[in-house]
Amino acid sequence: MSDDIIKKQVEAGGETFHVSYRKLKDKPPKGNIDRAELDENGRPVYVVNGWGDWPELNPRTYEVSPGILCDQDVPVPMRDGTITYADIYRPKHAPEKVPAIIAWSFYGKRPCADSDVEWQTYGVPYGSHSNFTKFEGPDPLYWCHQDYAIVNYDMRGIGNSEGDCYMWSSQEGRDGYDLVEWLAEQDWCNGKVGMVGNSALAMAQWKVAAEQPPHLACIAPWEGTAEPYREFINKGGFTECGFNKFLVADFVGNGYIEDIYQTVHDYPYNNAYWEDKVPKWEKVEVPAYVTGGWNHFHLRGATRGFRLISSKQKWFRIHRDFEWPDQYSKLGLDELTRFLDRYLKDIHNGWESTPRVRIDVMDAYDFDYQLLRPELDWPIPRTEYKRFYLDARSRSLSFEPQTVESNLHYDGNLGKATFDITFREETEITGGMLAHLWVEADGHDDMDIFVAVQKLDDKGKWLPCLVFGKPHPGAPGRLRVSLRETDPERSDVEWQPYYTYSNPQKLSPGEIVPVDIEIWPQSKIFHPGEQLRIEIMGHYERIDWFEPFAWETDNKGNHVIHTGGKYDSYLLVPVIPPKYVASGGYIVR
Repeated sequence: MSDDIIKKQVEAGGETFHVSYRKLKDKPPKGNIDRAELDENGRPVYVVNGWGDWPELNPRTYEVSPGILCDQDVPVPMRDGTITYADIYRPKHAPEKVPAIIAWSFYGKRPCADSDVEWQTYGVPYGSHSNFTKFEGPDPLYWCHQDYAIVNYDMRGIGNSEGDCYMWSSQEGRDGYDLVEWLAEQDWCNGKVGMVGNSALAMAQWKVAAEQPPHLACIAPWEGTAEPYREFINKGGFTECGFNKFLVADFVGNGYIEDIYQTVHDYPYNNAYWEDKVPKWEKVEVPAYVTGGWNHFHLRGATRGFRLISSKQKWFRIHRDFEWPDQYSKLGLDELTRFLDRYLKDIHNGWESTPRVRIDVMDAYDFDYQLLRPELDWPIPRTEYKRFYLDARSRSLSFEPQTVESNLHYDGNLGKATFDITFREETEITGGMLAHLWVEADGHDDMDIFVAVQKLDDKGKWLPCLVFGKPHPGAPGRLRVSLRETDPERSDVEWQPYYTYSNPQKLSPGEIVPVDIEIWPQSKIFHPGEQLRIEIMGHYERIDWFEPFAWETDNKGNHVIHTGGKYDSYLLVPVIPPKYVASGGYIVR
């Protein structure tokens, strides 16, 4: 084991685990900037990797911009005596006390605030946020002028904050409780606290809200993974080794950080340690404005979180864009302002009339069929789930079950099988899907299966959706067949089986078993003549997609897909019927 990694005893669910912790990086001498470059208009910008700057402690209050004060390096005590630090931005001449908005994560609280060159988040237009904006968080130079305080926070272990960094654990929730209650007591605060931000900043909100701090008035978890083991670290039952390896390698602090990549090799199966990182959904009761992106790996957490939290006042918007451009868009900023004004300032501005759910329905490339379509709930209540049956003989999908048994083989590492169906009428598919497959491992005792659902034109050409100009590989699903066991009591909807991930069942030679593979939600319109395709393979087909994902697979020999007769392999598809069909074929969706 490296000298930079130690083992710590961690208690979870009444059990003790020996968890790997990696030494945090020392503070860089001049910040953590990837590179300086020119934008399309020749203006210099910093392209920042998001982790931020960590200068030495320098407690002070100063005016960072006309009318905006920064209380820098404010010590915040936790209940166990650990001291953490925050930069608090607040209006200088607010007419009364103001609410606090927390930007919580393991990213640095001061991205490059001491620089006179603007930094940019990828895909966000120049000038959209200031250098005081924590990566993926709210911009103090906007919100302070709306009479809010922004709290850029370095969580336990990060930067100059004491202790070691726990990632998405119940400890994070307890620390968040302490921060909320500490802020509510400050002489500038009106006693109401909210949480805002996407990705890591959203993930923390689920945990903190579940602790029910009395002064937490609302949350806005935009694009937040919720169950790290299932959605981020070991999704499908096998380890993601791209993003997870570098995630913990660059964070800065004086102590150690949980090495989730190493720990999942020590504890590959689900247990109390991993369950400790799952929010207690039923305890999240505050008003919530949730967003999700059809083309992003936070989507499962966003959809599941919205569905399971107990909040009576909750709203959900699912868009086609990537998280960063959406967060800093005019629409996003305007709506978030109205939401926070309502629940942090008690301004009756009509926010409650916002539709409970709104969705973008994608078409192809960067074209959309509909934007911000209102719906009553998620999943859409009028959904009709249909089964498209696989036929190995013709490599097609059919509306009717196949009576003839057949099978096809593909190389477990490099090959794939595809099955297509053509739509004769306009068809919308919105929601979670499921691939029910009968499979056999020829030459091995396990199979790692990837699936992707894609759209084709009437000639069979792939019609991807584009994000940042890159083709998204399609609605994803994956499963290690030996970990196919599900818990019926926790599988509350057919399209989202709840895998136990704790009882491996290897395959015997010639054994054919059924598996149910969850496929993450999507929303697409299929015009007459266009086709839907499901790809089944033993590898992740990245194509030209830009996110740095990779998986540690265990495939040998061939994969065999069985269809027809007693092998009722099918794709469960959420078809959304029109709200109204008039004579002459006029359709209202």
